[in-house]
Amino acid sequence: MDFKELVKKRYSVRKFEDKKVEKEKIKEVLNTARFAPSAHNKQSWRFVVVTEGELLDKVRNCYDKVQWIKKAPAVIVALANKEEAWTREDGKNHSDIDAAIIIDHITLTAASLGLGTCWVCDHDPIKCSEVLGLPEHVEAVALIPIGYPKYETAQSKPRKDLDEIVSWEGYEEK
Repeated sequence: MDFKELVKKRYSVRKFEDKKVEKEKIKEVLNTARFAPSAHNKQSWRFVVVTEGELLDKVRNCYDKVQWIKKAPAVIVALANKEEAWTREDGKNHSDIDAAIIIDHITLTAASLGLGTCWVCDHDPIKCSEVLGLPEHVEAVALIPIGYPKYETAQSKPRKDLDEIVSWEGYEEK
């Protein structure tokens, strides 16, 4: 699939088939995603893949605002290790940015394999850290429910025109 087509195809999936995702597919998603860039190539991201049992219920309950996540057959928890990440001279730690880049790679790779994902940042990171027993310097940046989408395509969402989001400095109008 052409990259531009893939970017337009990917959407936030909130309804999944009642079907387990093959471990090989999740491994392929994560293996492809690990080639994402990171500041100073620190690769400070980590992942916990949860696919069944009480732990899956506990992780899904870290996002208790809506019920749809309870139907996700698996959740990838994207972690940022702040001690391993590069920190700019002004103190900005780039672990969250590095995690965001790899999460985007995960969602796109999953879509290319016929899987659906949703990038969930409105979870309770403290509760998630407790559930997973994470050390203080590791942040649960996002939950990524993953599974087979119940519907083939997303409803079209409006996008801002390019002129609304870009200013051109140094380019002459033609």
